[in-house]
Amino acid sequence: MAEDPGDPLTAKVQALSDIELAVLICLVADQHCIVEAEKDAIDDVQQELQLVATRVFGLTCAVLNCDEHTTLDDFGRGILVEEERGDYFGERGVRARDEVSSSFSGSPKNAAFTSPRSFTPLEGRRIANVVVVKNLNLASSHVQIQALELIRGKRNFTRTAVHAAPRPFLLIALNALGGARLTLHLCDQFFISHKHHVDDGYPNLEDVMAEDGGVFEDDASASSVVRRSSYVMKKREAPAVLMSTEDIAHLTALMGEVKISSEIQAYLHNVVVFMRLHRAVAGGISATATRHLSILAHALAPLHGLNYITPSLVALAARKIYPHRITITTPENERSMQWGSSLDAVKAVLDGVTVEDVIEEVLQSIEEPL
Repeated sequence: MAEDPGDPLTAKVQALSDIELAVLICLVADQHCIVEAEKDAIDDVQQELQLVATRVFGLTCAVLNCDEHTTLDDFGRGILVEEERGDYFGERGVRARDEVSSSFSGSPKNAAFTSPRSFTPLEGRRIANVVVVKNLNLASSHVQIQALELIRGKRNFTRTAVHAAPRPFLLIALNALGGARLTLHLCDQFFISHKHHVDDGYPNLEDVMAEDGGVFEDDASASSVVRRSSYVMKKREAPAVLMSTEDIAHLTALMGEVKISSEIQAYLHNVVVFMRLHRAVAGGISATATRHLSILAHALAPLHGLNYITPSLVALAARKIYPHRITITTPENERSMQWGSSLDAVKAVLDGVTVEDVIEEVLQSIEEPL
């Protein structure tokens, strides 16, 4: 099946921004992701993610802000939203969008929605479809283990209740660029990582602020932290919920029909082996990462209107799967030191090498199948 630009679902996918596409991929693959942003922009990215969840996908969203003092009780309360009856994409979706919008106009109505520390009874509440955990990397190991259990077991145990994760369910770790790493096992469970820079814009946040008569009008100050992007200039004439659960389910079904040839399978295997054997890599090329690489390659195909995997999709998947996993070795532990390499020479070779450099070097060193 070749790419069909006229397909309505393909057109929807092509209209998504990078951060919306990252969320869509995780929902289609039933996985979770890490989003990294500059420290000064992390609040804007959080609001953008809330709007992506509610406006683009029509899902409920909870935000939990972590630090070293966050407790397990804080975590358990922060991921919950009020249980609501009725049509999933009807009144509840509208109310969720209204709650997020009201937070930008200073209304206190959304305070209980975003504050994990305010006390509310756990009865009548459930885990949100999308949970954005800010600064999860700063939380204690106990909280990170709780997040790991939520990802793996789809349940969260509190002192008084057991909450099952809904379907779909997505946990997003929103961390500052260059910050501390997540614990090893938790990091490995996250499917992909996405870096959002200020220049990438905040399409949904800008739209909401423009609708509310905020600072993002055409005469807005150029010095604003959030700037209009070219993506926003193309006004969306789409329904409030751009991607429905039916669209996500359809993409998931198409993902299961994607074919991979023996040559592409060998290419994917070579990427894993070369990544693991790279002299600058100390670890991170786990079995889970290999499984995620295959899953992502399959998930990307229907988003491009294809029912087969190409080498470029494997390379694209590698650039999303490995950045948050790979750890760069120290010169003292570089493997050639075992048979007498000069420490100064090894330091010179590894000086300035980044995870992105490793990934690109591996992809360039492997011959792509025709």
